[in-house]
Amino acid sequence: MAAVPEYEKLVRSYLRKRFFRRLSIYILLTIGAFTMLSPFVWMITTSLKHLGDVFSYQKPWWFDWAPTAFVWENYVKAFKVVPFARFYFNSIFVVLLTTFGQVTTSAFAAYAFARLRFPGRDKIFFAYLATMMVPGAVTMIPVFILLQYFGWIDTYKAVILPAMFTAYGTFMLRQFFLTLPRDLEDAAKIDGCGYFRIFWTIVLPLSKPALATLTTFTFMGTWMNFMWPLVALNSHEKFTLPVGLAYFQSLHSTNWPLLMAGSVMMILPILLLFIFNQRYFVEGIKLTGIKG
Repeated sequence: MAAVPEYEKLVRSYLRKRFFRRLSIYILLTIGAFTMLSPFVWMITTSLKHLGDVFSYQKPWWFDWAPTAFVWENYVKAFKVVPFARFYFNSIFVVLLTTFGQVTTSAFAAYAFARLRFPGRDKIFFAYLATMMVPGAVTMIPVFILLQYFGWIDTYKAVILPAMFTAYGTFMLRQFFLTLPRDLEDAAKIDGCGYFRIFWTIVLPLSKPALATLTTFTFMGTWMNFMWPLVALNSHEKFTLPVGLAYFQSLHSTNWPLLMAGSVMMILPILLLFIFNQRYFVEGIKLTGIKG
């Protein structure tokens, strides 16, 4: 039998190592995916159980997540036990206005910092950017006192207006605007376009990936915000979903099926938004920050 050439041994050894390397990566990714998806699976299955079956432990733990009977009535009871529909409306109202306001103000500010020339532009931008280093817990009390002075506590303005301005959104859009070619703006200026028309007809249409990314981040952050609505709102009819879900918990017990049913209905808008914006979202993540 002829001896195998040395280069063939090296090729086989390389292919064998490559195969096991990829296999180990796939195994690790599968374990990571299972670890991240297991809480969502438990949430969905718990929302379809009876209250007494949540922690029954009558079956092995690897089968305990599956409900013995699918109790779809839990989703209906969630609207009857608490004013869940009102909480849903409050969240949608607050999130839509906050997202629209934050994207709008960030886009205008980013365009000014990226394209306009005025004295102290860079210093103002860096000072505005420095506010990102201040934790929200530090500014919570001063903002609360200021809003109380205005008489806005326990109103929708208290949870909408302070969140309409963000240094992060301004920074992200500014970095994207800097990557746009100036030749388009110069051509528009020759045709007689002003700054606002250039911004509206040229910059914004070319910035859909960055705008979709900021919209997704703002929507998710506002939709899941718990602390500030809890501090700024006192009336139950104005509570948003994160605060309203606490109604399913009491001092001595928690109705886990109803709580999980409410949680499932709460994350559905976020999933839908991410699915529709996924193409722009991924593209915006790749393109934002290319040019400083």
